Amino acid sequence: MLEEVERWLDRRSWSVADRPLERVLAAKRGTTVSVVLPALNEEATVGDIVSVIRRELMSESVPLVDELVVIDSGSTDRTAEVAAAAGARVVARDAILPRIPAVPGKGEVLWRSLMVTGGEIVCFVDADLRDFSADFVTGIVGPLLTDPDVDFVKAMYDRPLGDAPGQGGRVTELVARPLLNLHWPQLAGFVQPLGGEYAARRSLLERLPFPVGYGVELGLLVDALHTVGLDALAQVDVGVRKHRHQDGRALGRMAAAIYRTAQLRLSRGHLVRPWLTQFERDETGFTPRTYAVDTEERPPMAEIVEYARRRVA
Repeated sequence: MLEEVERWLDRRSWSVADRPLERVLAAKRGTTVSVVLPALNEEATVGDIVSVIRRELMSESVPLVDELVVIDSGSTDRTAEVAAAAGARVVARDAILPRIPAVPGKGEVLWRSLMVTGGEIVCFVDADLRDFSADFVTGIVGPLLTDPDVDFVKAMYDRPLGDAPGQGGRVTELVARPLLNLHWPQLAGFVQPLGGEYAARRSLLERLPFPVGYGVELGLLVDALHTVGLDALAQVDVGVRKHRHQDGRALGRMAAAIYRTAQLRLSRGHLVRPWLTQFERDETGFTPRTYAVDTEERPPMAEIVEYARRRVA
């Protein structure tokens, strides 16, 4: 590990306990905070997450979060109804920036969320978390309120796989961590580089391109490094993250998208073939199935005309 990264770990890696809620609230001083949950068919968990944030972080006594928005990206279950009933403002992905046709992908939802939120700090939280704790929000928002030199904060946590502690995050260990260590060694200190819980200043997010799919977390982390430097990035230990795990084929598609995102940032010239072939067994044997790898990226939101008009207004 680079000596620079060892110093960064001492300086910019914290525990949620390092900033008690009272200190975080005292540091808010009028700074507005938006929490965004990107959601697709998460009726089983989104309501509990919204309820915890509303109850513990949006009360008169604890007014940490100013805005809680669920962006529904075409759910076929009751995600939107459950989220609204729990107290979130629900916005349909396709209703945001209708001039630009939406494409599937988590990064697409996060990018569009900047158009319908107003907080100076934007906090992203995945909508499939179980046993959700408000520490996920206070932990990553806290440094942005108490430390003016910090611009981007990721949560770190243990990720169990079933009953096996520390065995989640398979794409992180097999793909993202090797890529970061080999090509962006300054980012080797991040425990959960692909985690979906992170917060950043709007002034940074609006300057970054957003990969539309699974590569969004890696892309934002790498681009934030190049935009504001390592010392403006941080991570906070918030405990344990429990969520729904995907099957091996879905993880393969995720890995391909992440590799593609990294490759685009390594070279804007020659591009690898943006397709992934996987195999599924059926009654005739192994059948190949080929999927397109997410290749599209949205430009920095600051370049979007509608966003600029909204800021002027």
